Amino acid sequence: MGYWDSADGEECFSKTWETTRAGAGLGLVGSAYHIVALPPTNAVEALLRATNGTLTMAALGAIFGVTTCLSAQIRETENDPLNYFIGGCASGVFLGVRAHSYMTGTSACLGLGVIAALTKMGKMEGWRLSGPPKL
Repeated sequence: MGYWDSADGEECFSKTWETTRAGAGLGLVGSAYHIVALPPTNAVEALLRATNGTLTMAALGAIFGVTTCLSAQIRETENDPLNYFIGGCASGVFLGVRAHSYMTGTSACLGLGVIAALTKMGKMEGWRLSGPPKL
């Protein structure tokens, strides 16, 4: 089952698992690039960097999945981009807490919230990033 296969507010556990898994995968890839771009001094430092990046991104995915699903349930709305904005914003707040910075948290909240809401709107309206135009 994929993330978009069930309605918003349903299958919260499986949707959260999907977003956590995607976040962990992106974190692992990003950590690998970070290790290659800035080589660590020893293997322990490399392992710590990889773990830190992977777990942070997995946490972002989990926070997004849970918040989006619970927001849809609490607000009793389905297919509402505001639920995705709330989930993205909650993930951004987590980044601010990790960085010990209000500015980082605020910027990440707005940025991730807008990206998530636009992604949902694009999914609802059939936006495409590539391919021939529809006439």
